[in-house]
Amino acid sequence: MPQVMVVARNFMDMVAALPAGKLDMLYDSAFICEAVLRSLPPLAKKYALQMLYVLAPVTAAAMEEWVLDEYAAKHKVAIDKLLQLRVFVEVRDRRRDVSYKMNQKFQGNMQKYLVDGGSLPREPLPLSVTGRLPTPADLEAYALDQWECFLLQLINSSQVEKGSSFSSSMMKTFQRGLLSSRDGEASKLTENGFQFLLMETNAQLWYIMREYISSAEERGVDPTELISFLLELSFHKLGAAYSLNTLTDVQRIAIRDLAELGLVKQQQGRKDSWFIPTQLATNLSASLSDSSSNKEGFVVVETNFRMYAYSTSKLHCEILRLFARVEYQLPNLIVGAVTKESIYGAFENGITAEQIISFLRQNAHPRVADKIPAVPENVTDQG
Repeated sequence: MPQVMVVARNFMDMVAALPAGKLDMLYDSAFICEAVLRSLPPLAKKYALQMLYVLAPVTAAAMEEWVLDEYAAKHKVAIDKLLQLRVFVEVRDRRRDVSYKMNQKFQGNMQKYLVDGGSLPREPLPLSVTGRLPTPADLEAYALDQWECFLLQLINSSQVEKGSSFSSSMMKTFQRGLLSSRDGEASKLTENGFQFLLMETNAQLWYIMREYISSAEERGVDPTELISFLLELSFHKLGAAYSLNTLTDVQRIAIRDLAELGLVKQQQGRKDSWFIPTQLATNLSASLSDSSSNKEGFVVVETNFRMYAYSTSKLHCEILRLFARVEYQLPNLIVGAVTKESIYGAFENGITAEQIISFLRQNAHPRVADKIPAVPENVTDQG
């Protein structure tokens, strides 16, 4: 399976890969504990809640009786995930029988969180300090513009408007594995890069964040501190302003980098400066399935392979060019066709038929989205 599809699946895999000591340090924060709890598969989440007020170890044999025999495989997956994230810790008695108990830090913080509620290390700034803040619509438009700008630069740097705020060092970090370049040649999309462009926004975001964390030590940053801050950021209030003065140096740099992608918006007042989380940031601790995009689709594909995309976005046009022939573009309409040549070109770039069909279904215009199928069968059968 291509790497880009694997690494986008679960941000918590990176949390689980931390050394035991650093993982336990993460659990000093009740918000990190909640983020981990949210990410668990349903059965693992049930076990964690069941064990929350159980202090003594519970034998593995006893836990196996919590489910019917036909759910034994799901039980094993749940236990493995809890052990990987050190929510459960394995203990053995003198007879070497296996039991499980809950991580004491995780257990204590979740108990306190459920009773008292949690409080972030910073409170939003009052309007008396910030003045008028962006409306939710303004913030959504800003986040979309920044994200599209990043993706357009990934496709072709000439597509990005002059005055782009992207720093070359951060673009290199964000583009790792998506672009390749040889000496004296312009960067080109890799097979992973082409696949990345057809993924849902939240899956793209998780991939980029994983690369950002993976390269943290190269920038002299402790990955544990970065993971902690990113998960904490997801609990900030959407659209509220938070002072930059409450952040560490590592967190300030992270905010600057995340602003380039549209996860936060930075603003400067007369005396204070602050950041405002967007929807992209508040989705960080959700699972991919929980945070799937609710954006309205824009593509209609007809049985004669003609394609109509109701969009003003340059990004949409460039993405469609990955697998279709774009014939002309009106102010709010892109007209093209899915041809044998365009499909073969996509295949040569590493894009699969399943990915193209998935993209067309996920982005189907509301006029056809409720139809079964949303994409004509004779088109999907050609894949």
